Amino acid sequence: MSAPTDKETLSLYQPGNDFAARINSSIVNHPVAQSLRANPAYKEVRPHLRIPESQRKYSLTAGTLTGPGRVPVPPLAFVEDGKSVVSISYLSTDLCGHVGMVHGGMLATMMDEGMAYCSFAALPNKIGVTASLTVNYRAPAPAGSFVVLKAEVVKVEGRKVWVKGRIELLGDGIEPGKVLVEGESLFVEPKYAKGMPRLLTVQK
Repeated sequence: MSAPTDKETLSLYQPGNDFAARINSSIVNHPVAQSLRANPAYKEVRPHLRIPESQRKYSLTAGTLTGPGRVPVPPLAFVEDGKSVVSISYLSTDLCGHVGMVHGGMLATMMDEGMAYCSFAALPNKIGVTASLTVNYRAPAPAGSFVVLKAEVVKVEGRKVWVKGRIELLGDGIEPGKVLVEGESLFVEPKYAKGMPRLLTVQK
């Protein structure tokens, strides 16, 4: 089973309704996306669409949490291999803990996956698992909002990679938005990594 290339993922998503089309257009045409798209150090990808469609139903973030009322449009990411990731998402109204506020567990899941994706290219076999995750909540995340996740590698030692990241509200321009969550994590490449399936990983 071969996964789509990073470039192919950009044409795989087709909005299923007008609302999703508007959300997708806002993400793709946002100044942050335009700025990173113009930077040759970054490559553009929709990471969840690298998972073959037949396998997405088994994925929490590429399957269960996607769709109307949840994450209606696949996040758009810009990757600087082995260094950083910037990912833009829209979080809809059915992801709440308290009414009108995105559940903290959803934000922690996003942090875990975003920082993991950032770590992969820095690992010898481009795959890793979470060894530790610390999340600090700075402000409530309003449902029905565009957010941007920013992650960067801060240290690499063999099969270990340390990453820090944050989620911000996405503003109208390229300036940093209100910080909702900050975190840091350690990812470790298992000794049996060469035999692990590679669904949500980076391309060599």
